[in-house]
Amino acid sequence: MTAPDDPRTRARFLRVDGVPLHVRTEGSGPVCLLTGGLGSSWFDWDLVVPFLTPYRTVVRFDRPGYGLSAPEPATGRPAPTAAGEAERIRAVLDGLGLRGPCTVVGHSLAGFHVEAFARLHPDRAAGLVLVDGSVEPAARPYPAPAARDLAARALAGAATAVAVPYLLGPAARRLTARLSTVCREDLAPAPLVRHCYRTGRALRALLRENARYLDLAAEVDGLRRTRPLPEGLPVTVLAADDGCRSRRTEEWLAGQRELAALLGADYRTTAPAGHLVMFDRPDAVASAVLDTG
Repeated sequence: MTAPDDPRTRARFLRVDGVPLHVRTEGSGPVCLLTGGLGSSWFDWDLVVPFLTPYRTVVRFDRPGYGLSAPEPATGRPAPTAAGEAERIRAVLDGLGLRGPCTVVGHSLAGFHVEAFARLHPDRAAGLVLVDGSVEPAARPYPAPAARDLAARALAGAATAVAVPYLLGPAARRLTARLSTVCREDLAPAPLVRHCYRTGRALRALLRENARYLDLAAEVDGLRRTRPLPEGLPVTVLAADDGCRSRRTEEWLAGQRELAALLGADYRTTAPAGHLVMFDRPDAVASAVLDTG
């Protein structure tokens, strides 16, 4: 079920598993789907999209609670899983009538989601791009996932009841973005940041995903052993190099190289760039996508 299209942006809402998701399609040509990391919204890809739309049909969507998407129901829904997020990607593409192969692009945490999609839906994957993707070798999930999810919901509810997201959400988002870029600036439009990050739904989505981080890493590690990537699938790992020769940077880049080796991927670095590579080097992100699929 969809809302009428905006003729300028082709924005719409797709009901996926009962939740209205905000989805945007732009451009023409082979399809690529962009999905952001923990706490990200559709507009975090704004600088990348103009590089892609002359050559690709670009799909962006907000996971439940983020951006303009509705939250998941307060109760009765399982905690996020890699397989569930892979299925959400498939459902978004199907809802748009895009049933052919697609290049899937995931930033940070969403690297787990798009890798799971490529492994679980091999006939739908035309390429895989991990933009400074999360790396957790030999991850082990924490115990009591249901209790952790309940605690995340309760914490978000308590914070929302005393207006913490309304008072601090946009400022926290901007601070996080500044610390994640070499330009030390959140390039997202201020009105959209205020609209999307002063809500309890965004905080709840973030806390729930964060509580499941190692579980997702362990789940993807299991898929790597049982569900191989499609033979010949082009894969690119794009790592952000902030230009500092600090131990932290060197360890991060080493982890990205190991991830590329594990996936048989083309390994690239872009510098100077922080974790929000889409802000610092949107051209490099677009080049990786166009070269991959």
